[in-house]
Order: sequence, then C-alpha cells, then structure tokens
Amino acid sequence: MNTSIVGRHIDLTDPIKEYINASIEAFRKYNLDIISVNSIISQEEKHGKKAFSFEFTLNIANLDTVVVKQKDKDLYTAIDIAVDRVSKVLRRHHDKISGHRATKLTEVDSVSQEDEIANELEKLEGEIIGVRLNSYKPMDIEDALDELKESQAAFKVFYDKDDNMRVIYPMKEEDKFGLY
Repeated sequence: MNTSIVGRHIDLTDPIKEYINASIEAFRKYNLDIISVNSIISQEEKHGKKAFSFEFTLNIANLDTVVVKQKDKDLYTAIDIAVDRVSKVLRRHHDKISGHRATKLTEVDSVSQEDEIANELEKLEGEIIGVRLNSYKPMDIEDALDELKESQAAFKVFYDKDDNMRVIYPMKEEDKFGLY
C-alpha cells in the first residue's frame, strides 16, 4: 500500500506524520486490496479563526476511489473523524464481499449430515423404518401407477412431466388410488 502525506499551508511535524501513518495501518484489518492512501492536510484561516481540513483519498482494487473530507478546529479531531468515516466505508465493503460468498461444493459436509440422520433413526429404531427414496427422470402418472401395482410398496414418490413432486398411494377402497 502506497501512502503519501501532503501539507498545504502547514508544517508537517513527525508526530503528525506518525499519527496519520498509525491511523492508516488500521485500514489493513479489513483485508481489502488498498492500492494507495493519500492524505492532504490544509490549514485555513477565516475571520481570524484557524480551521484544519483533512482529506483521505483511497484507491481500492475493484472499488471506486473513496474520498473523505473533514474540517475541524483541532487537527487530531479531524483526522480521527475522517478515519472513522473511512473505516465505516471499508467495513461495509468488507461485509458485502464476505457476506455474499457462495458455498462451494467442497465446503458442504454431506457425510456428517447423513450421520446425524442415521443417529436420529437409531434412536427411533423400533418405531420408524428409514426408506431411501430414489429420484429418477420425470414420469407419467400411468407409469408410476403401474410401478406401484407391481411392487409391494405403500406409496410411490415421483416427479411428473411438469417437475412437480407427486405421491400416488392405494386407498381403502379396492382398485382406487390417491394422487397428491
């Protein structure tokens, strides 16, 4: 990160430079690719009153240039307020980047999820019997009915041609089937 400090109508002392550099180091915690930080300090006098103007210009990769200007009677107060404002912009951008990351397939822990399901089924072993359903290509309702009649299953889950999940099951009346 390139840094520069420029003083206009003011003598830059070492304590001022150190204070600004320490403030700039606080920007590193956001892990953004900050290319350069330019600091401009100017002193103005209007109506016999002195005022300091402080400006940060940050060039950040993949983001527009951030410019923050702050005026105050005290130079250190102006620097602190400008640092807070820049930190707010950087934090928002960092949160936006880190919050919108998609989950990678390598990050999905499907094995542990299956283990949790298996543990739950073991607890209810006598009451619930786990059946793994297989999803196949979409099928006609007539084909699903024929498969249900040929098997000893209590119901058949399938996708119809419109990609809707359907369930077909025998009803209490003979030779009648329900479709959900």
